[in-house]
Amino acid sequence: MKKSAILSSVLMATALSFGLQGGAMANEPAVNQDQSATTGEAVSDTWITTKIKADLASTKDLKSTDISVETNNGVATLTGTVPSEIEQKKAVAATESVKGVVKVDSSGLKVKPE
Repeated sequence: MKKSAILSSVLMATALSFGLQGGAMANEPAVNQDQSATTGEAVSDTWITTKIKADLASTKDLKSTDISVETNNGVATLTGTVPSEIEQKKAVAATESVKGVVKVDSSGLKVKPE
């Protein structure tokens, strides 16, 4: 019986602490939250890079794990290797379609020699 009372107390305290944390966290201002993509403001280079990487990863028939992306003032630079020219063109097209990209530099994205 004593173990049951202790366990109940611990569980109640844990539940209450999670409830209090959630309320406290909900009232805190967001830190480093970039909403520029949805508010119409200029998008940050970090957001652009993240979006490009996500789009490359979800592009059909494109192995994006060997592609690196850097963005500086809206200029996206792709480096790495891809198996074919078709994949190279898909990577460039996916990158160009991302909001905020002003130019794509794919000179460092090479096709693997066969």
